[in-house]
Amino acid sequence: MPTTIPTLPIAQIMPFSAIEEERPVLLVTSAPAWDAVADRLHLPITARVDVTEATLAHWDALFQGAEDAAVVYAVGGGLAVDAAKYVAANRGLPLICLPTALSVDAFLTTSSGIRRDGCVVYIPTKAPQTVILDWGVLGAAPPSIRAAGICDLLSIATGCWDWRFAHERVQNPPGMAYIPWVEEIAQAILRASLDCAEAAGRGDPDGLKTLYDCLALEVQLCNQIGHSRPEEGSEHYFAYAAEDRLGHGLPHGDLVGPGILIAAERQGQERAALERALRACHIPLHTIPADVVAATLAGLPDYCRTHNLPYSRAHEP
Repeated sequence: MPTTIPTLPIAQIMPFSAIEEERPVLLVTSAPAWDAVADRLHLPITARVDVTEATLAHWDALFQGAEDAAVVYAVGGGLAVDAAKYVAANRGLPLICLPTALSVDAFLTTSSGIRRDGCVVYIPTKAPQTVILDWGVLGAAPPSIRAAGICDLLSIATGCWDWRFAHERVQNPPGMAYIPWVEEIAQAILRASLDCAEAAGRGDPDGLKTLYDCLALEVQLCNQIGHSRPEEGSEHYFAYAAEDRLGHGLPHGDLVGPGILIAAERQGQERAALERALRACHIPLHTIPADVVAATLAGLPDYCRTHNLPYSRAHEP
C-alpha cells in the first residue's frame, strides 16, 4: 500500500500567448518544440536547455549553471518534461509544463523515465504544479505525435490482461496484487479512449480534451494503487527491448503502438478496435524493421527476466 498518494497537476486551458511570468525561467525544451511555439511565448528566460537523451549523465551535464532561475518551464513532449521534472525536483523549484502535443502521460506523473543498462527505469521526481493546455497548439502538432498519448491508454487492454495473467499464476510482485475494481475502472477509461481516438487524431479540441481526461484518469488511478500494472505490460516491455536494439530516437508511440498490437495478438485478444484507434491517431505502426521485431520477440523472455520486469505474457516464449 502506498504511503503517499500523489495528485494531478492543476490544468489551465489558455493560449500560450496569454501566459504572464515575471520569475526568471529555466526553459527545458527540444529544438522542434520550441521552434513551433517560440513566437507565442514571452518568458523571462535566464537559461534554455535542449534535451536530446534520457540519461542522468546527460541531464546532470545540461543543468549545471542557471542558478538564477526561480521556476522551471517544460515546453515540448515527454523527453523535455521528464528532464524538467528531474531538475525541478533536485533544485526545489516549481515546474510549469506546456505540452506541444498530447504524446505521452509524462506531464502528469511524479516520475521520470531514464535509460539505464538497456531498459527504461522510472525514478521519483515530481509532477508539474501546473499544466497549460493550448488547444490551438496541441491541434496543430505533427499528426504522428499529436495524440500519441493514446498509446498509454490503449495499453490498458494488454496491461490489464498481463496483470490478470500474473495473478492467475501467483506471479504478481508484492504491492502489485490484482484488484478487480481497478481493472473495471481502467477498462472504462480504455472504452472512452477508443471513442475519442478519431476526434483526437484530427486535432479537434473536444477530442483532445477527452484524450487529456483519459490520460489524467489513468495516471490518477495508478497513483491510487501505487503502480502502473493496469496500463504497463508486454506492450511496453516490447517497446523497451526494441529501443535497446534500435538505439534511442524513435518517439514513444512508434514503439508502444506496434507493441500493443503484437502483445494483444500473443495474448489472444481481438485487436481490430485497437488498430483502428492507433491509425485514427496516426501512430506509425511499421517504423520498427521486421527483422528487429523478430529478434526482439525472440529475446523478450530473457530481456524481461534480466531487467526484473513484473510478470507478463512477454516472459513466456
